[in-house]
Amino acid sequence: MSRIIMCGAPVPAGQQVTLDNWRTTPYSQWAFRNVRRILPTAAIPVGSRATGTWPTHATELGGLTFDTPAREPWSIERMLQATSTDGFLVMQRGTIVTERYDHGLTPDAPHLVFSVTKSILGLLCGVLAERGILDVDAQVTHYLPELHGSAFDGAGVRHLLDMTVSIAFSEDYLDTRGNFLRYRRAMGWNLPLADDPIDLRRFLTELQRGEHAHGEVFHYNSPTTDVLGWVLERAGAQPLDALLSQHLWAPLGAHHEACIALDRLGAPRAAAGFCATLRDVARVAEMVRCRGVANGRQIVPGWWLDDILSNGSRPAWERSTWADFLPQGRYRSKWYITGEPSGAYMAFGIHGQSIYIDPTADVVIVKLSSQALPVDDTMDSIVLAAFRRIVQHLA
Repeated sequence: MSRIIMCGAPVPAGQQVTLDNWRTTPYSQWAFRNVRRILPTAAIPVGSRATGTWPTHATELGGLTFDTPAREPWSIERMLQATSTDGFLVMQRGTIVTERYDHGLTPDAPHLVFSVTKSILGLLCGVLAERGILDVDAQVTHYLPELHGSAFDGAGVRHLLDMTVSIAFSEDYLDTRGNFLRYRRAMGWNLPLADDPIDLRRFLTELQRGEHAHGEVFHYNSPTTDVLGWVLERAGAQPLDALLSQHLWAPLGAHHEACIALDRLGAPRAAAGFCATLRDVARVAEMVRCRGVANGRQIVPGWWLDDILSNGSRPAWERSTWADFLPQGRYRSKWYITGEPSGAYMAFGIHGQSIYIDPTADVVIVKLSSQALPVDDTMDSIVLAAFRRIVQHLA
C-alpha cells in the first residue's frame, strides 16, 4: 500500500496523507520524507562550499548476527526490516562501510529526524556559547520574560540543555485527549480545534512547575527544547533556521538544504522538526566524532563536546525512568552518554531515528526509520544491541 500513497490527480481519499494520519503506518513512510508537503517549514540553506564525497569500502552487514537482550539470535537485516528502516549508514574513520535506502527514500531526499533535532540544537548552543551570543548559565527568563510564572521560571539555560527543568508535563505520544495532544495541536502537527486555535509559544507559557526542584531529576519532555529554541532566537536576534544555517549547516559543508517545521505563527519546532538527508545527518555525526571539526574547520568548539562527554548529572539520571534503558547513562546538552566502556554516545528520535557514535572504534551509525510505534522499548534495546555488534565486528 505504501507504494501507491499520494499518487493520482486527485489522490484518492484512502491514499491521501493528512494531518490526521501522517505519523501512522503506511502513510508515515511517505510523510517522513515529504514533510514540506504536509507542514509549514523554513529552509536551512547550505553554504557555497560542500565537503567532498567520502570513500566507500562496501561491507555486507545484513547477515551479521547478534543476540537480543532476550537472548534471541537476530541478524542486522532482520533488525532493519523489523524497525522499518528507511535509510542506514555506517562509517568507520570517515569511510562508508554500509549505505542503504528503502521505502522510497533517496540520497537527496530529506527525512524527518524527530528528536535527533534536539541533539543538533545542542551543538548549535555550543557554537553560540563560544561566540558569546548565548550564556548557558543565565536564567531562562533573562531571555524570555514572557515565561515568568511558568514552569521555566527559576530554571537556567543549563537546565533546558540537560532536560532537568521541573515541569508538570507527560510526553505521552499516544495521548488522545490530554495535554500532549493539545501540544501537538499547538505545534501544528494535528488539526487545531476551532474554539482553541493555540500556537506553540502560547502553549509554552501555560506550562506549570513540577514537584521537584530544577536540576534534581532528568525529565524527558519536548517543550523544554522548544523553549531552548526560543531562547536561541532571542539571544541570536535571528530565526532559528538562519542561526542553524549560518553557524552549523553551511560551515559543516552539508550537500543538501535542510528544513525545520514551523507552527502556524512561524515558531520553529526546535524539539523535533529538523529534516535532512541521510548523508548530511552522517556529516553531523562524523563532525561530532572528530571533536567538532569538519570541512577542515572547527565547527563546534572542542571544549563543548568534551563537556558533553565528561559531564551530565548521574543522580538526576538515576532518579529518572531512563535509567532502566541505560543504567550507567547520563544526559548532557541534548546527547545521551551510554556509560559503556567504549565511551559511546547517542542521539534518539521517535519512530526509530538514531545516531550512534563509538569513539573507541571510530564508528558512526545513522538510522532513519518509519517505525510504526513512536516508542518501542523492546525494539530500542534490540537496535542498541545491533549497533554494539556492528562496532564489535568492525573494531
